[in-house]
Amino acid sequence: MKRLKFVMLLLLMFSAQYSIGQDWANLNRFKNENANQVLPVSGEKRVVFMGNSITEGWINLHPEFFAGKFYINRGISGQTTPQMLLRFRADVIKLKPRVVVILAGTNDIAGNTGPSTLEMIEDNLISMAQLAKANDIKVILCSVLPVYDYPWKPGLEPAGKIIELNKMIKSYATKSDMIYLDFFSVMVDERNGLKSEYSKDGVHPNEAGYKIMEPLTDAAIDKAFNINKAVNPAKKPVTHKKTVTHKKTAVKKAPVVQKKPIVQKAPVTQPKPVIKK
Repeated sequence: MKRLKFVMLLLLMFSAQYSIGQDWANLNRFKNENANQVLPVSGEKRVVFMGNSITEGWINLHPEFFAGKFYINRGISGQTTPQMLLRFRADVIKLKPRVVVILAGTNDIAGNTGPSTLEMIEDNLISMAQLAKANDIKVILCSVLPVYDYPWKPGLEPAGKIIELNKMIKSYATKSDMIYLDFFSVMVDERNGLKSEYSKDGVHPNEAGYKIMEPLTDAAIDKAFNINKAVNPAKKPVTHKKTVTHKKTAVKKAPVVQKKPIVQKAPVTQPKPVIKK
């Protein structure tokens, strides 16, 4: 009997792990929320936040930032860019936002889903950005937050890689007319890690850290909504041109040829004939 219970327990554990393994991108995480999410109404400034634990922790630690706005949080703790790319249609495009804020890449550098090069991370970010752009969604690409060391994987020396990845993200955003949101510069310390006043573990922001990020995010979102917005240019004063009076074309008269005066000849008087007697 005990052996049977042990076998049943193993089967349950195996089936649970198998089912989790099949949903590698965690598409089921927001399945119900997405199904119940109504489509945006006219004029609604809907924004979706796509990310990892930093994005997920944002709404958990400081929900006031999301309250009363058309902001939808789709962050999942521990995720890497290939996982986000797989769920991008379900968790972003189908919600029909006007703007998406993508904050990702640090877990790739940490190797959460296996080894990953900076080029691989960039490729996944570009793919998400291009999917958004193709669906008329404005893109905000965030810098990766500074990290000196990962507590769960120490010794990887991520600081330099994050700096290089941020350069790549910024370069792509600039040449693609997308918005680059720089969190790194205002949160980095002298070791190229996250300032201690903004984090407890050197990776995830605390409430003070999110308060630094929020005004920068709002400004980037406002900028995204104003891209391509019609602006009425100032009217230039109308300069009235002077009326040009065209001179009549002078018609040259043919020269008058003076007739030579007619000289009347004196009448010739015929001499009377002489009659001889």
